[in-house]
Amino acid sequence: MADFRYRLVNVFAESLFGGNPLCVFEDARGMSDADMRALALQFNLSETTFVLERAAGHAKVRIMTPTHEMPFAGHPSLGTAWVLQQLGVARDGEVTLELAAGAVPVSARGAIWTLAAPGAARLRQRPCARSREQVAASLGLPVEALAGEPMWVDTGVEQCVVPLVSAQAVQQVQPRDIDRWEAARDGRCVLYPVAFTGERRQGREVVSARYFAVKGSGVMEDPGTGSACANLGGWLLGQGRAIAGGVVVEQGDQMGRPCRLYLDLGAGGEIHVGGEVIGLGEGVVHLP
Repeated sequence: MADFRYRLVNVFAESLFGGNPLCVFEDARGMSDADMRALALQFNLSETTFVLERAAGHAKVRIMTPTHEMPFAGHPSLGTAWVLQQLGVARDGEVTLELAAGAVPVSARGAIWTLAAPGAARLRQRPCARSREQVAASLGLPVEALAGEPMWVDTGVEQCVVPLVSAQAVQQVQPRDIDRWEAARDGRCVLYPVAFTGERRQGREVVSARYFAVKGSGVMEDPGTGSACANLGGWLLGQGRAIAGGVVVEQGDQMGRPCRLYLDLGAGGEIHVGGEVIGLGEGVVHLP
């Protein structure tokens, strides 16, 4: 019997039961791929992470959903970095995670943990093949609710960014016709409706966002999606839109899991996504 310790944390949280939940296995050496998949399904969170190797300032990590492995995801990266800090692996609040998508530097400044999107240097964008009318219908909205062309953006994992005219439009989204959704290059069907609210908070422009992915015969909504926030940054770069002071993305409120994601763009096209991490608990799993 082998024991494997795990921690439960909430990422992008500003209160104990806010944010996006994550399970982090502190040392998954000795686990098989089947073990990892089974544990991700057992915990049934959007993602579970497994630390395979760790040294000062560095760790190799795998990210599993209940159905597949992810090359990159935002809240698992930040939550894992926070756990590594508790374990003494992160040096002065800095650690590099080796993910399937590549090296992801993560650092802490006060309570905010921030990652650098792995694919920012090789940013890829392409228009959505479906018409604006079709995308609007998939969101249960009139076409007039779209503020621009839906775009597939990839700064680590490809997702469809759909600009809407208002936060009210984002709140009114009701996904439908999932069998007609366009698929990303990896086969997943995802939509990320966003809207600039016209407000500023702590000097940042406020964006309202939601994230939907087809799961089986239904749609899963994610409360706080760091990879999609990074893709919003890629979309802004593609639009040539300058953001003075950065962006705060508000997501998850309608799910009762409010998340606040902080997006900053560097002068050289760097994309940084950050948020707070709050520890909730820990435990041990016994595997034969």
